[in-house]
Amino acid sequence: MTAAATPVAYPLSRALLEVVLADRVSDRFVAELIWPRLGYAPDGSGTWSAGPATGDAWRESFPLAPQVIAERPASVALTRSIAKEHKQLLKEQLGFAGYRIGELYPRRTRRATAVNWLLAHLAERGEPLPESGPLPPLLEAPADPVGGHPGDLPIS
Repeated sequence: MTAAATPVAYPLSRALLEVVLADRVSDRFVAELIWPRLGYAPDGSGTWSAGPATGDAWRESFPLAPQVIAERPASVALTRSIAKEHKQLLKEQLGFAGYRIGELYPRRTRRATAVNWLLAHLAERGEPLPESGPLPPLLEAPADPVGGHPGDLPIS
């Protein structure tokens, strides 16, 4: 794979991760924050596949990039891949105390997992989390948090 074919991961920032937790971006966008960091790359048709940088466990379990919000096995794998010393980064770095009882939906708890994984990814590389950075066009939080945004896949 040439350097030009390697996808550039969207830059992370505290502001972006807070937008993810606030459900202001699509589930697909959240997945696309994670996929290049796991070594997945787009093939030109919109499909992301495991590449040479994808770890063996991910490549074997998910040869195509998994929908980390919609698919429970992918969310569980993401949770399990966070090293024990990084399990509390969501609370420690973002001050996230969790969702309130009325806000507990699988999509939202999986978003918290995704953000914690992204924080762990930075921590493992000794990279800082900038306060601000680019943000995608923001969506309104979905009226139906179970269904999510238009185009979000159903939760399984």
